[in-house]
Amino acid sequence: MSYVKPVELVSTMIDAGETKIFLSTRDTIVRSIMGGALLTIAAAFAITVSVTTGVPLLGALLFPVGFIMLYLLGYDLLTGVFVLGPLAWFDKRPGVTIGGILRNWGLVFVGNFIGAFTVALLMAIVVTYGFSVPPNEVGEAIGHIGEGRTVGYAEHGAAGMLTLFIRGVLCNWMVSTGIAMSMIAKDVPGKVIAMWMPIMLFFFMGFEHSIVNMFLFPAGLLLGGDFTIADYLIWNEIPTVLGNLVGGLVFTAIPLYLTYARTKAPRRPTDRRLIAAAKVAAQAASGEPTTGIRRPVASRRRQVVRSQDAVLTNDAALAAE
Repeated sequence: MSYVKPVELVSTMIDAGETKIFLSTRDTIVRSIMGGALLTIAAAFAITVSVTTGVPLLGALLFPVGFIMLYLLGYDLLTGVFVLGPLAWFDKRPGVTIGGILRNWGLVFVGNFIGAFTVALLMAIVVTYGFSVPPNEVGEAIGHIGEGRTVGYAEHGAAGMLTLFIRGVLCNWMVSTGIAMSMIAKDVPGKVIAMWMPIMLFFFMGFEHSIVNMFLFPAGLLLGGDFTIADYLIWNEIPTVLGNLVGGLVFTAIPLYLTYARTKAPRRPTDRRLIAAAKVAAQAASGEPTTGIRRPVASRRRQVVRSQDAVLTNDAALAAE
């Protein structure tokens, strides 16, 4: 694949963040609706594969197709703009403000929810024949996921909330890495391979993704899951969004920006011999005389030996006379 070096990658990410902040309201909403819909239809697909085959790993292997499709089409996810917008602000791009970033986040959140909820409703219709029969095994699995990831956390109190938050952090560390990887190649096969790896990891590990959950929990409620809207918001969506924000900023945006957009000057050598050698090399390259530069120890020893040989030779000549 055509590889983009990290320095160029970060510059591309900053440009993308600036573009998204200044995108019109209509285009932001449309792109985020489609982003949420494509990601969540892939989640429904992965759950269907896992349930029908009994092999969860297979579902995780196939889930990234939704993420790949939406980013190849240029659609948006909240977890992505959590990283891209702040990068443009860090870089002090003209007109990029905190208000503009928050506006972008709010619009993408709304759009993602509309797309995810639409897929939840459509899938609920599919697995119940238009709510005329009880949900099939896939529908039951979705309902149980919603229960386990709301009241399941609530049963553990503060420890459950901490676990939920950390799963959100870990999730967007991987997802935002996938977003960066979507820009690290210039051809489609390279982008696909690069994005696949971190997205497969987050899904199989059961980390919490705010947009996937916008599908799972409304679908679970529609299919008779034993939890409430308040359970969903308090014991999943809100902590997950916050965890996704922290994970994307702390583990992806800030490290990439610091080390590639604001790179520190390289350290200078501190060893005297290395400094002397560097001066000699610099003067030799510029054509300047190298007198006055202290020679390395080995060179000085050779000079002493030659001086001693000259003295011995001179003494021998005087004795012969």
